[in-house]
Amino acid sequence: MQKVIPRDISWLAFNGRVLQEAADPTVPLNERIKFLGIFSNNRDEFFRVRIASLKRMLRIESKLNMHPERNPKKILEQIQRLMDNQQEEFERVWANVQRSLNRNKIYLRNATQLTIGQKKFIREFYETEISPNIIPLMIENIKKFPNLRDKSIFLGVVMRKSYNRQDKKFAIIEVPVTAVGRFIELPSKSGQHDIMLLEDAIIFNLPDIFKFLGYDEFHANIFKFTRDAELDIDTADNTTLVQKLETGLKNRKRGTPVRFTYDEKMDPELLAYLITRMGFAKQDAISPAGAIHNFRHFIDFPAKVFKNVSRRKEPFDHPLLMEQRISDVIMHRDVLLSFPYHNFTPIIDLIREAAFDPDVVSIKITCYRLAAQSKIINALVNAVRNGKEVTVMLELKARFDEEANMEWKQRLEDVGATVLTGFSNMKVHAKLCVIKKKKGAKTEHYGFVSTGNLNEKTARVYADHCLLTSNKRIMADVNRIFSYLEKPKINELALAKCNVVIPSPVYIRTFLTKQIDHEIALARKGKKAEMIIKMNSLSDLDMIQKLYEAARAGVVVKLIVRGIFCMLSQNKKFKHKVTAISIVDEYLEHARVFVFHNEGKPKVFLSSADWMMRNLEHRVEATCPVTDSRLKNELIDILNIQLSDNVKARLLDNELKNKYVHSSTKKIRSQEAIYNYLFNKKYT
Repeated sequence: MQKVIPRDISWLAFNGRVLQEAADPTVPLNERIKFLGIFSNNRDEFFRVRIASLKRMLRIESKLNMHPERNPKKILEQIQRLMDNQQEEFERVWANVQRSLNRNKIYLRNATQLTIGQKKFIREFYETEISPNIIPLMIENIKKFPNLRDKSIFLGVVMRKSYNRQDKKFAIIEVPVTAVGRFIELPSKSGQHDIMLLEDAIIFNLPDIFKFLGYDEFHANIFKFTRDAELDIDTADNTTLVQKLETGLKNRKRGTPVRFTYDEKMDPELLAYLITRMGFAKQDAISPAGAIHNFRHFIDFPAKVFKNVSRRKEPFDHPLLMEQRISDVIMHRDVLLSFPYHNFTPIIDLIREAAFDPDVVSIKITCYRLAAQSKIINALVNAVRNGKEVTVMLELKARFDEEANMEWKQRLEDVGATVLTGFSNMKVHAKLCVIKKKKGAKTEHYGFVSTGNLNEKTARVYADHCLLTSNKRIMADVNRIFSYLEKPKINELALAKCNVVIPSPVYIRTFLTKQIDHEIALARKGKKAEMIIKMNSLSDLDMIQKLYEAARAGVVVKLIVRGIFCMLSQNKKFKHKVTAISIVDEYLEHARVFVFHNEGKPKVFLSSADWMMRNLEHRVEATCPVTDSRLKNELIDILNIQLSDNVKARLLDNELKNKYVHSSTKKIRSQEAIYNYLFNKKYT
């Protein structure tokens, strides 16, 4: 078996590409700040999930057989080195961004930098907005240390009396970002913007917060910590999945701490006290940093302070869906929506139309991640109220969306919808909808298969494809998948009966292997053989080995992989150079598209599944053929535009150095080019 790149090392390389965007001076300043926030948020989740998992493996001395890693200790050492380097780069980039902010007359002010007017403003702001959300915790003599929330930031406060320096007390204040917001815009000179972080406003007001205790010197520094976010679900007991999840969510809030970061200027005695009382061990990640933590909040840095901000182009309506009802159009032809270029509204309108159509009998849909104010759910609720049978497969185990999805479950069930909650040991990740319509004795089905979530908010940022169709064979297979989801024991063979849609688990690996083997056979006969594979992540060992085999046999392999990439793409034994790129730009590339040349009669598939073991073996996914030749060509055109990107594409070489693709030809920024391609496309 040929070697691969460890999964977590490749993920860090992806987050390095995010940091590259923040470092790029050609990226608008407000977007550079957002990329720093995204990098920080990604890193936090990496600690909560992957680092925590590796440390658990280390504790139980388990050997992995699901991922490329074989030595958790060695991987953790590599990770630490890479993360230290990335932290240095992060601080360098942030310093450059701050200088750019200052050149634009935008200043972050701390408690020592305020004018008289600003001091008055921040005292009043504290009294009205901050004070009601502040509960200081005196922690020195507390028997049981409080169970702090790991997504929050905290101030560690040291109080002293100037006349008795030995009299010292410690306190903790949780910074109420959710209730107040992280950024406070101060009264400023004309043409200037002074901004104060919420924690600095609290520091400024410490004498008032603790005025009854008799202390007159205060020092406060920020800290945060990260817990293991694994959701342990006990499959052995007889409780319901919802009850298991509720228990798991409670336990997550008390998960093992895996990282502690703090302002390097923190009082050493307070630091030692916090580390001990919070249960951190020597081997845990305890690291000093600058004065700002939870940089993810900077994703929401106030945009109005910028003179010149990047303005994403507005999504546009698909020309075929502008004048007729959505259902009327797709009863006659397939339509491909490509977000965020196309408007997401037709997806919502499709369900709204069905809710009021007297001929519609039922709606079945899968939901994984939904918007906070979901118009999809509102449309489904209205459908139930209008007498439609509504079945919603709501994945309760979508990581970090578990609580929100349980609330949606309650709302749907309250109006009478049937809510399926899947399996305790397997997620349902397929993005499917089928609507049943009866006209007299005639029954029709229409709906969609998508690569992305039914979330109207993220659809403005995530690049995905959604196939709207009434294709009888596709809809029949979607119905079979729902039959399996509704009664998995009774309809255990329903997935096996799918004719054109290839479901996970079980069947997708065999299918993909067969397609690759066909291209290998053609290459060995001296015929043209080629595949273009686009996905988020490539880590499955067997599929990587199959790609190695194809490249050695002479198949032209072109890969577009945004995130995890475990394949060693450079090998002298490959007959053709493997093209492997990652595009990180304004939109998050999220689509999965598989194209096999097939002797000039290309087979094109949209999928919800990445090539990871979890997606191929441990999830319900759907890979759907695109049968309309016009839409096949459209998808191939989009992929070829991305393969020609020489502005935002990075080479995925064996060292994952994140080198930009350079070309002497004219500059092609694929996301801009795709927007123009789709905007100007004529449909007949």
